[in-house]
Amino acid sequence: MLKPADLPEVICIFPLPGALLLPRGRLPLHVFEPRYLAMLNDCLKSDHRLIGMIQPREIPGSTERKLQAIGCAGRLTGFSETEDGRYMITLTGVSRFRVREEVSGFQPYRRCAIDWAPFARDLGRPESDPGLDRAAFIELLKRFFSSQGLATDWGSLAEAEPELLINSLAMLCPFEPADKQALLEAPSLQTRRETLVALMEIALRGGTEGERPQ
Repeated sequence: MLKPADLPEVICIFPLPGALLLPRGRLPLHVFEPRYLAMLNDCLKSDHRLIGMIQPREIPGSTERKLQAIGCAGRLTGFSETEDGRYMITLTGVSRFRVREEVSGFQPYRRCAIDWAPFARDLGRPESDPGLDRAAFIELLKRFFSSQGLATDWGSLAEAEPELLINSLAMLCPFEPADKQALLEAPSLQTRRETLVALMEIALRGGTEGERPQ
């Protein structure tokens, strides 16, 4: 487990729309673009092996792609190489971060100076959610999965610890990028579960953009 003193001031950034990584979650990724292959090679040489997952933020009327203010860093914990030189990797979430500024350099990928302090809690023990009504939550989830044509191992979900249950669903459910960002920025596990419930209920009602959680 990384400690605050182990976290670097600058990390490489992987902007990916709709991708959500949360602390202690596991995110599989397929890496094939040359700039991100270079990023992966540099990451493997580092002591911390951290990659910052963050969503790009489109600017209306511009081709420039800014970054969201908040992302989550994951430690490279698994990878395999395909015959044509691509990689299947797994990132394990370590901590969220706030972007201070982008850092220029000769690397083909983006790097940012990071502020970890607002999310010091992420490095602690798994969160709990005393307000979770598991039976009602699973019932809503079944209706949502049915509406989306999704399947899962319901026995495993019924037994999963609250953080694993809620964060895994937040990462895997097919929500819009803005909704994923709201789940990432939720200040607590309870707030994330409440946001997740709201998003599923909106989807079941066929809700509009104006109904999205702010």
